[in-house]
Amino acid sequence: MPTPPPQTMTALVLRHHGDLDALELVEDHPVPSVEPGTVLIEVRAAAFNHHDLFTVRGMPGITLPLPVVIGLDMVGRIVEVGPGVTGWASGDRVLVNPLDREGRLMGEMHDGGMARYCRVAADQLVAVPDEVTDVQAACLPVSYGTAQRMLVGKGVVHPGDKVLVLGASGGVGTACVILARAMGCHVIAAAGSAEKGRALLEIGAHEVFDYTEHDIADWVREHHGKPHRFRYDTGVDVVVNFTGGDTWAPTLRSVKRGGRILVCGATAGYAPPEDLRYVFSFELQIIGSNAFEKQDFEELLAAVAAGRVDPVVSTVLPLREAVEGLRLMQDRAVLGKVVVEPWS
Repeated sequence: MPTPPPQTMTALVLRHHGDLDALELVEDHPVPSVEPGTVLIEVRAAAFNHHDLFTVRGMPGITLPLPVVIGLDMVGRIVEVGPGVTGWASGDRVLVNPLDREGRLMGEMHDGGMARYCRVAADQLVAVPDEVTDVQAACLPVSYGTAQRMLVGKGVVHPGDKVLVLGASGGVGTACVILARAMGCHVIAAAGSAEKGRALLEIGAHEVFDYTEHDIADWVREHHGKPHRFRYDTGVDVVVNFTGGDTWAPTLRSVKRGGRILVCGATAGYAPPEDLRYVFSFELQIIGSNAFEKQDFEELLAAVAAGRVDPVVSTVLPLREAVEGLRLMQDRAVLGKVVVEPWS
């Protein structure tokens, strides 16, 4: 007989919106009980995303069921199976799709991974191969799932393409660098410091530049030629732009004729100045990508198991130091993922 879970646990709880001081490490948070169609997992590793910062601060138009345990990304092992669940058993290692069937996020509308235990709908589970570590798997859901759907799932990025990744040092950015390199692309990474640029070269970028010192379009023109309306050999093939804001106009001026701009977010502003002349003159394709699906996680786990992809981890922390890890992300002092081990 498996050992039953305890009645209480340690959890990182958000009771009200604010800065990071609004988060509270609670030592006696109730362990959730299983319900029909759910399982209880012991969280072995969880990872932060910038979305966790948005959750803490509060987002206009979104009302959360506070208090809530934060954390979208998690991997663990099943310790209890609820009524009606088939195909899963106690002891199975699982990755959790952060989105439920209604599009609600773990760590936002449901308690998330920054706790010793978490209740999860069984249809959100993905089996983790033995070759993939807990830390590797915890990195995948939001950042790598987003990158996988955008770069691979849309079918518009091809081997040999010149792919420029903006904001390349964050979770989604490093994932794009690694996946584009694995696809056989020539990867150009834009980062905010020389130190991050050097680190991006180490993880697979072929070229880097500091966007705080160089205009994006000027850099592309100098190194890959000014895009031409009637030629296909200057500029870059693809720009990954999930920042928007001031980066949008230079992005339009950087893509070659027939090139593609991939968009999965707008962290620097969702209503940038637009110039449609570039869109039709250069026959640009602007392709949106939203979230991820189970297939994306299965393909990523297979790639990690085979050694083709290895997620970039900035630091691994115990739960008692989790807020400091989120602070590092807030201060943009990390390259890749911040992982938390709630059991340690």
